[in-house]
Amino acid sequence: MNPLAQLFQRLPPPLGGRLLVAFSGGLDSTVLLHALVAAGVAEVRAAHVHHGLQPQAESWAAHCTAFCADLGVPCAPLRVHIDARDPAGPEGAARRQRYAALRGLLAPGEVLVTAHHRDDQAETVLLRLLRGAGPDGLAGIGSVSEFAPGWLWRPLLDCSREELRVYAESHRLRWIEDPHNGDLRYTRVWLRRRIMPLLAERFPCVDAALARGARHCGDQQHALQLLLAERLQTVIDEHAVLNLQAFAAQPLALRPWLLRAWFKLHGQPAPNAATLARIQAEMIGARADAQPRLRVGGYELRRYRQRLFAMPVLPSPPEDWSASWSEDARCRLADGFGELAAADAPPQPLTVRFAVSGVRLRVGGHGRSLKTVFQQHGVPPWLRSRVPLLCRQQEVLDVAGWILGDEISQWARQNRWRYRWLAPPWARRALLDAGLG
Repeated sequence: MNPLAQLFQRLPPPLGGRLLVAFSGGLDSTVLLHALVAAGVAEVRAAHVHHGLQPQAESWAAHCTAFCADLGVPCAPLRVHIDARDPAGPEGAARRQRYAALRGLLAPGEVLVTAHHRDDQAETVLLRLLRGAGPDGLAGIGSVSEFAPGWLWRPLLDCSREELRVYAESHRLRWIEDPHNGDLRYTRVWLRRRIMPLLAERFPCVDAALARGARHCGDQQHALQLLLAERLQTVIDEHAVLNLQAFAAQPLALRPWLLRAWFKLHGQPAPNAATLARIQAEMIGARADAQPRLRVGGYELRRYRQRLFAMPVLPSPPEDWSASWSEDARCRLADGFGELAAADAPPQPLTVRFAVSGVRLRVGGHGRSLKTVFQQHGVPPWLRSRVPLLCRQQEVLDVAGWILGDEISQWARQNRWRYRWLAPPWARRALLDAGLG
């Protein structure tokens, strides 16, 4: 049996489902698709992404459709638009759009299969090393990874480009030669055509050595992630808020790695070394009574009472907004802030507003300033101007349904009236983080 066909006799867990092959029509993906079919792997389909970057793009799409038809494999054409002004450049933009299109086609539990091979792995590791990547980046391209709503599988990472060419020629396969693969303006092409041959003169197995190094880095990163996941639980609460006192007790060498793991727990990419240094200096190293804020990607970090919060960027407080709530069971709030809902209209007319200064709330028979009440309940400063208040004239009766004043508590019990804040996702997350949800 051909060595490539042996790769597909048994799919590694959890890859036992239907396969979607990313089929460009080039040598690598042509061999991949042909070898899958030759191995008798069931439930295979292909997708060809039309980037429109080359004049031959239409003929390439026709070639891919015909090749798939000869193999009896369904082929879905996908068209993407590449913005010439994209700061990632044409290669980066095309890659991002390509994966987005393939993800959109992927069915739940389906496996996207790509034709990355050992030479790709070696080039990737060398490029990342030249760009100063750490162990995570030097782990290179992973063989199996989650790719919602399914999985991503790269089964050819142990095969060289030359082995794929021999397979293609022995089976008399025809494939597309992309002119970009010979354009030295592209860094990867320059590395492939100029640098790798020079390295191979002195180190004949340079591609295998770099790929082996990537596996070692990957194994170490996996072990590190397991250890970090366990250690991270000792410095966060049930809402993944970072306890700065517990964090400060960790060894210095572990702290940047714990921060990276914390960001990944929030679904955010790990910050680079410069950003991690800023977080430790400006957020964690700030004085105890400081309330710093730092934007990191699509998130912002905020600190309050020795706790570090990571949250989506909050909307601006709806200052000078108010509404009367008297005749309906619901009261719509300012745009982006949800609504208040009860089974019936309130027993007496109320005013709903935000960010009221100089007002008081009577709790337990004592009138207290709203600021004092917020502090007593541990409400972070950024939430105080973004939670709805039930008021009568200049008196606050209730805060968002979870800090009740004496009067509203009494007549709410008498009238069996309760309401709740149907908060938007950002507010629900912020309330949970603060322990108020």
